[in-house]
Amino acid sequence: MTRSFLAAIALAVLLAGRAEAQPRLRAEPCTLPGVGAARCGTLEVRENRAAAGGRTIPIRFAVIPATGTATRDPVVPIPGGPGSGTIEQAAGFADELRELRETRDILLVDLRGTGGSNLLDCEMYGPALADYLGAFYPAERVRRCAERWRDRADLSQYDNDVSADDLDEVRAALGYERLNLYGASAGTRTALVYMRRHPDRVRSAVLHGVVPTDAAMPLHTAPDAQRAMDGVLADCAREPACNAAFPALGDDLRVVVARLAHGPVEVTVSDPVSGEPVRMPLSRDLFAEGVRYMTYGGSTAALIPAVLHQAARGDLGPAAEQALFGRRQIVDSGSHGVYLSFTCAEDVPFVDAAEAARLAEGTFLGGYRVRDQKAACAAWPVGPVAREFLRPVRSDAPVLALTGEWDPATPPSAGEEALRTLPNGRHVVVPGGAHGFDGLVGVGGCITPLIVRFIRTADAKGLDDSCVRAIHRPPFPTRLLPVTPIAADPAELARLAGTYRAESGFQAEAHVDGGRLHLRIPQRDFVLVPVGPGQFRLLGFPFVYARFGRTGDAVTSLELIQGGGPATMLTRQ
Repeated sequence: MTRSFLAAIALAVLLAGRAEAQPRLRAEPCTLPGVGAARCGTLEVRENRAAAGGRTIPIRFAVIPATGTATRDPVVPIPGGPGSGTIEQAAGFADELRELRETRDILLVDLRGTGGSNLLDCEMYGPALADYLGAFYPAERVRRCAERWRDRADLSQYDNDVSADDLDEVRAALGYERLNLYGASAGTRTALVYMRRHPDRVRSAVLHGVVPTDAAMPLHTAPDAQRAMDGVLADCAREPACNAAFPALGDDLRVVVARLAHGPVEVTVSDPVSGEPVRMPLSRDLFAEGVRYMTYGGSTAALIPAVLHQAARGDLGPAAEQALFGRRQIVDSGSHGVYLSFTCAEDVPFVDAAEAARLAEGTFLGGYRVRDQKAACAAWPVGPVAREFLRPVRSDAPVLALTGEWDPATPPSAGEEALRTLPNGRHVVVPGGAHGFDGLVGVGGCITPLIVRFIRTADAKGLDDSCVRAIHRPPFPTRLLPVTPIAADPAELARLAGTYRAESGFQAEAHVDGGRLHLRIPQRDFVLVPVGPGQFRLLGFPFVYARFGRTGDAVTSLELIQGGGPATMLTRQ
C-alpha cells in the first residue's frame, strides 16, 4: 500500500469520526475493469461554492496505485468532449501510462456532470436512425434536457472554473502535493484553467490537442476542417499511387457538396445494431460532418481519397455510415449537459455570427455548426463567463504540447498560441497526425515514451523529441474493403472461435453467440458481419475489419484493420 493510500485512508477515518451524517470523503477498495485493484470513492463538494449553503454533489474518483513506492504527485488524465467520463476509460489510461506506475499513482476524477459525478445525462437523439440525422443539437431536445435538470442541478455551475476547483479539492482530500496533468482535446482547457487557478499545485502538464481559453469554438471549426482536408488531399497528391488513382479529389469533393446542396439524397447503409441494409437520407451538412470526422484520426483520414472518389461517382454509402457513426458514437456520447454548459458559457457567446459566416464561406463544412450551436445554446439556461476567462493562461510549469499536423479541431496554431504564455513549454507537431495519432507509422515507439520521459523529468526544454521526425503516414489505400454482407456457414464460424494474442500482450476472443461471430476485446464485445471468406466488418464501426488467416486447414491468426492504418496482427493461442 502506498503512502498516498495511507493518507487517504487516514483522512477518511478522521472524517467518518465526526458528527456529520454524510462524510465528505468516502473511499474503499474496488476493482476497475481491465485494470484490477484500485481505490474508489466520492468527495462531496458544494455545487455552488459562492452560496452560503445549498446543494452538495458527489465527485467520483479512482486511484490506480503505483506498483512501487509512490511519489506524492500522481498523473491525472483529463479526457475531452467536453463531457467524457474519466473512470470509464481507466483501462486505456492504465495501459498507456503503465511505465509511470512504477512510482506514481494514476488519479482518475469524473468532472462534475460526467460519469459518476452527478451525471447530466439527456436523450438528444434516437431511437430511430433518422433522429440522428438532423441538427447537431436539436433545440427542442435541448429545452427538454434543461427542464429535466431544472430542480436537480444549477447548470451555470458546470464549467471549467468549478471543475478545476473540484479537482483540487480531491487532490487535497487525498493528500497529494502536486499533480501531473494530462489533458486531451477539451480536457486541455480544463488543465489550463487548473494551472491558472492552482498554479502551485502543478508539477507538469501534457496537453494533447490544445484548446486555449479564448478558442470560441465553433468559430474556426469550418476553416480548420478545410485546412485538415486540404492537407490530406495534398499528401495524396504527393504520393504517386494515390495521385494516379484519385487525380482530381478537390473536384470530387466539390461535386458531392454541389449535388447535396439541392437537398438530401437517399442512401443505403448497414443498420449499426442489426446489420441489415436500411435506407436513410443524407444531407449536405451530415455528409460534410461525416467527412470531417474522418479527418480526426490518421486511420480514417487515409480513406478520405477513396471515400470521396466513390461519393463523386454516386456511392455515398461509406460517407453516410461515417456520418451516422459520428452522431451515434462521438456526438451522442458522454454528458450532453456538460457539453452544453461548458460551450454555452465559455465559447458560443463569443462567436460573432458574421465573422463565422465569413470564415465558413467556401469551405466544405459550411456554417451549419455555428447556426446549430447558437440555436442550442439559446435553449440552455446559462450565461457567458466573464471575459477575463478568455485571457491566455500564464504559468511557469513545464508543459509538453502535442498536436497533429492536420488536426481538424485543435490545429498547430492553437498550440502555438497557448505556448506564448507558457515559457517552460515545448510544442511538438506530429507529421501527418490528426486529432489522434492512430494510423501512423512509428508513432507507437515515440509518443508514449516521450510523454513518459517528460512526466518523469518535468523538463520540456531538455526533452529529446527527435523520434517524431521519423513518424509518417503509410501509403493511402486506393480501394475500400467490401461492405456487403454475405451468408456465413455456422460450422465455419465455430472454427474461427478462439483466443488471439498480439506480441504486445493485447488479446481478443472470438466466440459464437446467437448464430453470429463476436469479437471480445477488453471491456467491449463486437458483432462481426461476414463480407468475404474469413473477412468481417465490426458492426456499427465503419472501416474496421477483422480478417482471419489460415495455414492449411488451421486458423492461425487474426488481423485487425482500422481504416488505412497499419494492421494489428494477433496469433491464435
